[in-house]
Amino acid sequence: MTTLLLDIDALTETSCHQIFTASRVDLKLTQPPKHFFRHGWQSWTLTTWLDPSDPPLPIRSPEFRAKDEDPAYAFHKNHVSAWVGAVELAEDDILLVGALELSGRVELSGYTLKGFYEDNLEGEWLVARGKEDEVFAKYTSLLETKFGKTRFDKPPRVWCSWYSLFKWINEPILIKALHGLGDLPFDVFQIDDGWQDNSGHWEAGKNFPAGMAAFAEKVKATGRAAGIWLSPFIVTPNLKLFHEHPEWILRDEKGDFVSAGMNWTGNTYALDITHPEVLDWLDKLIRKVVGWGYNYLKLDFLYAGAGIGKRYNDIPREEAYRNALQVMREAAGDAYILACGAPVIPSLGLCDGIRVGPDVSNFWLNKALTVWLNNPNDTSTQNAIRTSIHRLWLKPLVNIDPDVMYFRSKHNALKPHENQLLQDLGTITGFKATSDLPWWWKPSEVEKVREFLESDRTVQKKRRYEFQIDGREVDFSPAIPIPTSNLDFPVWLAKNLGLMKIVRHQVLPAIWESMRR
Repeated sequence: MTTLLLDIDALTETSCHQIFTASRVDLKLTQPPKHFFRHGWQSWTLTTWLDPSDPPLPIRSPEFRAKDEDPAYAFHKNHVSAWVGAVELAEDDILLVGALELSGRVELSGYTLKGFYEDNLEGEWLVARGKEDEVFAKYTSLLETKFGKTRFDKPPRVWCSWYSLFKWINEPILIKALHGLGDLPFDVFQIDDGWQDNSGHWEAGKNFPAGMAAFAEKVKATGRAAGIWLSPFIVTPNLKLFHEHPEWILRDEKGDFVSAGMNWTGNTYALDITHPEVLDWLDKLIRKVVGWGYNYLKLDFLYAGAGIGKRYNDIPREEAYRNALQVMREAAGDAYILACGAPVIPSLGLCDGIRVGPDVSNFWLNKALTVWLNNPNDTSTQNAIRTSIHRLWLKPLVNIDPDVMYFRSKHNALKPHENQLLQDLGTITGFKATSDLPWWWKPSEVEKVREFLESDRTVQKKRRYEFQIDGREVDFSPAIPIPTSNLDFPVWLAKNLGLMKIVRHQVLPAIWESMRR
């Protein structure tokens, strides 16, 4: 183990940067930092500039902690950032520490900025001081050299089934949606969760009697690429795979299955993606789906592959994750891979797009889940905007996906200015997507969708949260604060109240549409 002690006084020149090799880098600060940049571990994990005087608040619900945070640091006493961290010493004076290998973390402890690699591994570090955009650009260029970048300069324009129909999809309603899009210039029609049976072997369910290959042909007949959703690294106890291959499941030191958190299917568990049979299964799964005709793959809940546990092959967890993603990358061939719920830096060079924030929603904030459970990673438009805007620096490396935009007024509780901020974020990232059902749109909304998809706006960044889009001022500051509460709501009550809001605004409209068609 090598620890490098640095004095920031040696980094006083404008745009100064140095690269060091060590297992640990400690930088003593001569003044209290104004803000600390905390980069989240995976797609949904909070990324923002924090007030260093505010202590970390762990997510109160264990199911959400396992799903939304890096479990290794969920209760850490100090703020810990994944791979890259920075402090704001003064205006236009940013000190950045960035890992150039996997498993790097950056911690702010008092007046010390500490970079360290898990398991005391040695690796390269960038230490840079200068203006915010400059130091992040330097880090980005080094990451490209180390891990690579996307093959696509521009992301595809995507229609996705999830945010209108959720898991209540079937062949007739998706065919209706497909044809309802008419000549709107979507490049991809993507089927989300709900198409599969419950075996865990990823085959068409009863709502797709013609099979998934046949559906892909219907999509391609409209001139669009067919997209499909998979969550290849997680299993649930109700799946045949869970019972047929218990040796494939990641276990902890006690021999218990490692939880991957809870989602809409219930409790989930992580696969041991170092097991040779699991890697072979992943390879065959991706080749099967691509063989059906799907060349846009949304791979979800990928963080499970980098969970903490005892693996068949005893290698660092993020190395295990990257190796498995490499297997799927090779199996996918030329297909576009969108990584979601994914450890960010270990995904670079192997995916084409990556989700950079939590799921959006048709409401601004779910107070019960975000505020009362201390979970700023939870599904909501405010949370999605906050984290996504702090990951714009990744754009030279990968297509950055802030999630879908809403254009419908039906079943939409977002206020006009909130809706506009989300659409503006899509314009800035360049990743344009929606889940709106075509028959929910008014004629004026159809034209707004067309304009959004066809437009090529001029975007200028003015300040950290202020932009100009074709000269129009856009300020994302309203989405940045993290709301807190002094009320000590019982966890069970907060979860149920949060669930009620989701049912009202999302589940019931989806079920109603599915039953009508």
